[in-house]
Amino acid sequence: MNRNFRIGQIVPSSNTTMETEIPAMLSLREQIRPERFTFHSSRMRMKTVQKDELAAMDGESDRCAVELSDARVDVLGYACLVAIMAMGHGYHRRSQERLTAHTEKNEGKAPVITSAGALIDGLKVIGAKRIALVAPYMLPLTELVVDYIRNEGFEVSDWTALQIPDNLEVGRHDPSRLPAIVRRLKTDDVDAIVLSACVQMPSLPVIAQVEAMTGKPVITAAVATTYAMLKALDLEPIVPGAGALLSGAY
Repeated sequence: MNRNFRIGQIVPSSNTTMETEIPAMLSLREQIRPERFTFHSSRMRMKTVQKDELAAMDGESDRCAVELSDARVDVLGYACLVAIMAMGHGYHRRSQERLTAHTEKNEGKAPVITSAGALIDGLKVIGAKRIALVAPYMLPLTELVVDYIRNEGFEVSDWTALQIPDNLEVGRHDPSRLPAIVRRLKTDDVDAIVLSACVQMPSLPVIAQVEAMTGKPVITAAVATTYAMLKALDLEPIVPGAGALLSGAY
């Protein structure tokens, strides 16, 4: 008998990618494993990727967690990496604990995954110490993201900020441009490449290409979130074509 799981996502109102890439990856997994997934979202208002707007949006995440627990989802994903990282070092742990407590109080307890925490944990799983990173944000927010990751014990040896302020435009960024962007980074001495340090910037179609081009493991915020969700559900974290973390090697 197939097991069915409800995937909840706390999503910025202008995000268009997490509701495509997460289902796409789990659909690929359904081709090789018996479990089946449905997807359920609650939205936090955000249009422009700026620190004050991100902070206001994060304040809505409590409501979203309660709404999704009404649907008795099996796991919740907080689908905005920069909103968490802009709130200060280690905030993904506090957010995860608080939102999980809200689901428990609503008698629909479910594990909460933040894309920020998932990326940190995913890098640890593959044993990365030194990384290169691509982010779509404006320079000051990208610097916050790089500092946050460094505070978690990683060396970010090279990185680039694409400086796209509008979140809808981030979602429209053509993933086929990413390999050329990675070529401009110094990747010879890194352990892994963060192809998209953002769950809104599409990257799934070119992960395998960038791994082949560089010979390095490639991870994205969406891939790491998918891995963390599968682990929280006690399911084998395997998705064909989604890079090293979801290859079944970890």
